[in-house]
Amino acid sequence: MRVLITGISASGKSTVAAALAARGHRVVDLDAAEWSRYADDGDWLWREDRVGTLLATDDAPVLILSGCAANQVRFYPQIDRIVLLTAPEAVIVERLATRTTNDFGKSDAEREHVLRTLREIEPLLRRIAHEEVDSTAPLERVVAEILRIAGVGS
Repeated sequence: MRVLITGISASGKSTVAAALAARGHRVVDLDAAEWSRYADDGDWLWREDRVGTLLATDDAPVLILSGCAANQVRFYPQIDRIVLLTAPEAVIVERLATRTTNDFGKSDAEREHVLRTLREIEPLLRRIAHEEVDSTAPLERVVAEILRIAGVGS
């Protein structure tokens, strides 16, 4: 089973992924520098060779991926379930302002980019997602929902 947790910046992907990993599940943060990079045009891209190899060779019964990139669509055929994490705009803005694990979204330009992504990209993600999970719910409930979608227990 391959599950992708996706969503815009500050939707909760990293927090949920860390909680899943803490429970012993195989989780890969595709937004980490090891797996992603900025393209010349400024797009955030997954490193296709590395992600392709991961999906082709990882033998975990359940592999949970988290991230969002302009080229993620290329990997949809290899992913069994796509979960979109969402939160209202006000929550996204608050998370960007207060998060300590990622500086992206702190500048006015970055915050505007995130809000533009919320308006333009999130609807596209919603169309391809198998499930949508509201990340304003308590973390344990969000994690339980992801595990239900993945077909595994806690």
